[in-house]
Amino acid sequence: MRALLRAVAALCGVVAAASPLRSLSAQGWNDARSRLLVEQATDRRARQIADTALTSYKAAAHGYLTFLAQVGEGFTEPPKIVKADELALEVYWHAPNLSKQLIAGRRDTLLLPTDINYHRDHLGIVQNNFPNIIRLGDGDEVRDVPHPLSMAGLAEYDYAIRDSLQIRLGLRTLDVYEVRVRPKNDRQPRAVGAVYIDRESGEVVRMAFSFTRAALKDKELEDVSVVLENGLIEGRFWLPRRQEIEIRRTGTWLDYPARGIIRGRWEICCYEVNKPLPAAIFIGPEIAIAPRGTPMPVPFTGQLLDSLPPDVRAVTDADVAKVQEEARALVRGQALARTRSTSLSGRSVSDFIRVNRVEGLALGAGVARQLGEGFAVGMRGRYGFADERAKLTGEISFRRASGAGVWISGFDDTRGAGDIMERSLVVNSIAAQEFGSDYTDLYGVRGASVAVRYPISREWTASLDGAYDRQRALVPNARPSSGRYESGVAAAKGVERRLSASFGHPTRVGIWGFETRLNLDASLIHFENDDEATKLTFGRFAIATNFEKPLGRQRLVVSSFDGFTTRTHRLPAQHLIYLGGPVSGPGYDYHQLVTDAGGSHRLELQTPAPFVSFSLGRYGRTPASVTLAPFVNVIWKNEGIDPRLARSADIPDRRWDVQWYPSVGVGMLSIFDLIRIDVARGTHDGRWTFSADVSRDLWRIL
Repeated sequence: MRALLRAVAALCGVVAAASPLRSLSAQGWNDARSRLLVEQATDRRARQIADTALTSYKAAAHGYLTFLAQVGEGFTEPPKIVKADELALEVYWHAPNLSKQLIAGRRDTLLLPTDINYHRDHLGIVQNNFPNIIRLGDGDEVRDVPHPLSMAGLAEYDYAIRDSLQIRLGLRTLDVYEVRVRPKNDRQPRAVGAVYIDRESGEVVRMAFSFTRAALKDKELEDVSVVLENGLIEGRFWLPRRQEIEIRRTGTWLDYPARGIIRGRWEICCYEVNKPLPAAIFIGPEIAIAPRGTPMPVPFTGQLLDSLPPDVRAVTDADVAKVQEEARALVRGQALARTRSTSLSGRSVSDFIRVNRVEGLALGAGVARQLGEGFAVGMRGRYGFADERAKLTGEISFRRASGAGVWISGFDDTRGAGDIMERSLVVNSIAAQEFGSDYTDLYGVRGASVAVRYPISREWTASLDGAYDRQRALVPNARPSSGRYESGVAAAKGVERRLSASFGHPTRVGIWGFETRLNLDASLIHFENDDEATKLTFGRFAIATNFEKPLGRQRLVVSSFDGFTTRTHRLPAQHLIYLGGPVSGPGYDYHQLVTDAGGSHRLELQTPAPFVSFSLGRYGRTPASVTLAPFVNVIWKNEGIDPRLARSADIPDRRWDVQWYPSVGVGMLSIFDLIRIDVARGTHDGRWTFSADVSRDLWRIL
């Protein structure tokens, strides 16, 4: 509704005030009032084709078409722009049903390699609020959907007035009703959502809807959402004003946390109504390239990326999110969800193949089965050829579309000591195999857990995790091609009961324009040590933050981690704070610094610099630049007691003696910023270090 008010106010140049007329939530489905309103709107829509008052119009459309990629469990982080197109169109319409759109201007930019080609109808706007039979993606995405405001649609949908807005435009007041629409049979190709109808004229002011699963012809589609808004032109014609479409895809044969998103956004303006149009304009395809030399109706300004709408990187656009929530509320979950299926499953590439000093080469796979109504079961496993052991994890889950859910797991697997990943698992496998450089300190775990996750708001998600497991130390069993492996973490053997609470703030634009990410973790742990026949209860806390902000062509990055335990003596080694490595401590060896309390803080300034561009074939060309990233990093560490040597019960819980471990270095990001190379020097008992890895944004799926 707010979007509707913005469009009308901008069009008419007046301040529109909106207030609810009255609560209409009690209106029933297909009551007389609702049916009368939609029948009036359907009749008005049909008569508009033959309306002699509107014979033709010409308009200009300006829009953005973006292809984005989103990765990671739960898709909580904002998607990354892969490709962005800006388009300027000349739009023509003539009664009764002639439509033409000429692409007079187009520019694009490639931020990640891709060979995507859009369907032709993605390059233009929707005329006449769709024809009587709706299709998208040239019929490859959505097909055979009766329009909710068509004669066929009146027999296929249920309607109910939900809300009302009173819009004042100068001396004139419009009453606009929101009418919810749901299919009578949600197993058929149908639309689901709402239409906004001007009560006096019966004209469609706004449409916002999604589609049932049967309407989506591409099996890889998750959902398709459409928002169409009309504006009042010359005080009498409701014509296209603003449009949005979002198309989300994930694979069907592999249950893997990666998603592709197409977002289209259009603004239509500059109408010329009932002006003569040459018949030759409408010859050929409806959407075509304008003849060479055609001036752009809406000139492009500035750099393409700078002109993109600021929320294009949002997890889901607010209007589109409302459409999806409305669809879930109106029909059964099965009508929107994919068909129940069994698929190959993996949280990351390394679930299928990895190398480390404990397992050597390990091959694995998983399967997942959607049971319907949000329930799913899954099993993952792998076999290490060096330790000759199988690792298994089984899970039963219930997940709502909002992201809330419950997970029950049983596992016999490995877990890594430390809070910070220092290297992607794919690169770690290569380094471990070839050079004996393994940045994983693994110990064995066998037990069960129950986890509950709940989104508190759009910005915050809370989770509670209870676990019971038996833990043990693991020793190197493999041999690298060159070099040798160091011994692993000396994990204490025993039984652990753990209750953990986490609060996550995925990356969002926050105070002073910083893109902010925050994670808080707190655990209460009871550990029964088999070797020492002791029991201890302690707390463990960690906070990780990341702040980023564009500064012109540069980018400021500030990241930090701090960890703290409530006791020192007899603390199991697997629960200490481990620092050192390319991420937490460049210039220091992997897990060189171990403590009961410590942290790492980095300040980095990323600056583009000229570089050679080269072709990637059908995936485009690399940018003619690299990103240089000079940085400073500092580790703080409590050295009051060496936790690895403090075994006496007579040693006090904590004695503070904070030491600082600074380092300086420079990074270089190249090939669409997918590859990062760092050189750093630790200035306090450190050394020169060199590291090369893929972008940290990809670590979650590698």
